[in-house]
Amino acid sequence: MTAPKRPSSGGKKPAGNPKKPSPNPASKAATGNPASKAATGNPASKAATGKPVPKPAPVAPKPAPKPVVEKIPPRGQLVPKLAKALKAHYKPFTPNTSRPLLDQVLIACCLENAPADVAEKAFSRLIEASFDLNEIRVTTVAELAEMLHDLPDPAHAALSLRRVLQGVFESTYNFSLEHAKKHSLAHGLKTLEHIHGIPPFVVQYITTTALGGHAIPLDKGALGALYVCGMITRQEYDSGKVAGLERLIGKKAGIEFSTQLHQFGIDVLTNLHGATVKKIVQAVNPSALKDRMPKRGEPLPAPVPPPPPAGKEGLRAAEAARLAAEEHRPAGPQAAARPAGKTPMPPAGSGPKKTADGKPGPKPFVVKPNVGKPLTIKPHMAPAPESEKPAAKKPPESAKPSKPATDKRPETKGDHHSSQLSKRKPR
Repeated sequence: MTAPKRPSSGGKKPAGNPKKPSPNPASKAATGNPASKAATGNPASKAATGKPVPKPAPVAPKPAPKPVVEKIPPRGQLVPKLAKALKAHYKPFTPNTSRPLLDQVLIACCLENAPADVAEKAFSRLIEASFDLNEIRVTTVAELAEMLHDLPDPAHAALSLRRVLQGVFESTYNFSLEHAKKHSLAHGLKTLEHIHGIPPFVVQYITTTALGGHAIPLDKGALGALYVCGMITRQEYDSGKVAGLERLIGKKAGIEFSTQLHQFGIDVLTNLHGATVKKIVQAVNPSALKDRMPKRGEPLPAPVPPPPPAGKEGLRAAEAARLAAEEHRPAGPQAAARPAGKTPMPPAGSGPKKTADGKPGPKPFVVKPNVGKPLTIKPHMAPAPESEKPAAKKPPESAKPSKPATDKRPETKGDHHSSQLSKRKPR
């Protein structure tokens, strides 16, 4: 039999409010009890329900932000504009290449970030005040900086001078670099680069002037000038290396462009917001006045050198730098004290040897002070004065008179033989 159907209400809800079932306090306690929560996470409860509870997905670590790589500006279009603007404002100077190569290197150390005439006067005063180059090598950096007070950074120039002289002396045991010009350009560059502590600007300057190569020497002022004009990126400004600049400037115009860029860099360091700097930047790259030029009163941002490479390459570079600094550590009272643990220990087995019987061998020879018998000096009588000396006895008158000077000496055996030989006729 089928159950009777309920009469439909026509889609309408009943008028009365049906009573809701009263909540059971036992069920509330079960839901609010931590034991019941723990029961939901129990594997037995999973088996009872038959539905596996999904595990939370592991949170992936956020990737490190990639360094922003700036686009290299179009230097092929900006370099000709810069060369034309520099010719209109600066006059090139010709370096003196008739001096010895070492003197040119020392002048280049003074020329970094300094005008040419100021560098010449400072170097001449240093040579006149010193006896020779060896005296400059052993002089402290503070004393050299006092003699180079005209330079913008005398301490840096003094340190470069002292390092160059120390490196040249340790490699050749004299003060000469003429052997760097006797071979190829690569040999000269290798000789200069192997001098510990020589600035990159000095190597590039000597390559252009003395070795007959082609390079654009860049010091801090020249790098700042290129950065203000928008010709190099911030990474290149921090590292101090600009690739491909020599290809845009011909070798014939290399010295002229380098000397003019050097003067422009000095103005950037000393008078950044001057009229000359703004005119050149406006002629080369007008958009750089807003993007690269600091506000009035603010200096040029200092370059931040990149950190050393991580991993084995960084450790090798740090170890090589430490060994080079230790090898070229200057001698004398102005040398820095060695850190603890750097004193070389004697090699193993260098002590007294043992014989076959196991007894220790002979002890090392030790120089002891003189502990011999004392010297005894016998006393001597002082000679009597002339007044107390007895008078000499006169010979008696009856003594035999001395022979006159005309008498001949008594002939001895040897004299008789010589007289006989003198009587013979010559052959």
